[in-house]
Amino acid sequence: MTDPEQARLLIDHAREAARNAHAPYSNFGVGAAVLLTDGSIVTGANFENASYGLSLCAETVAIATLSAAGQLRDVVAIGVIGGMMEDNVPRGETPVRPCGRCRQVLNEAAQMGRRDLTVYCGGAEGEAIETHRLSDLLPHAFGPADLGL
Repeated sequence: MTDPEQARLLIDHAREAARNAHAPYSNFGVGAAVLLTDGSIVTGANFENASYGLSLCAETVAIATLSAAGQLRDVVAIGVIGGMMEDNVPRGETPVRPCGRCRQVLNEAAQMGRRDLTVYCGGAEGEAIETHRLSDLLPHAFGPADLGL
């Protein structure tokens, strides 16, 4: 699979996942799709909570799902999209990037798998897709390697 094909596949899965976003407070739906070494894809959607600090980002939901399945080291790439919800569907063409917390969570998977993850960022709609290396989005990251792991 070429990089553009991989990007489109992950963005499409992230868009589908975002339809399940629980975002009644921000009204901003986010979806994430994680590609594993075996070619499988695991998705996540943001989950907000009335106690705002307990909300979970889509990327964190997907990575926690993988960790619970013992697949944290198998992460290769992630696609992330987001947009304001209209009729329970995220809308907008501006690419969305992982927040700082999610970059740190993704770094955990990257360092455990000893690879620099590809991060595809898209809007809830449209064709624009940004391609980043996680190390560019989170330079000088702190992670398992800093603890000798």
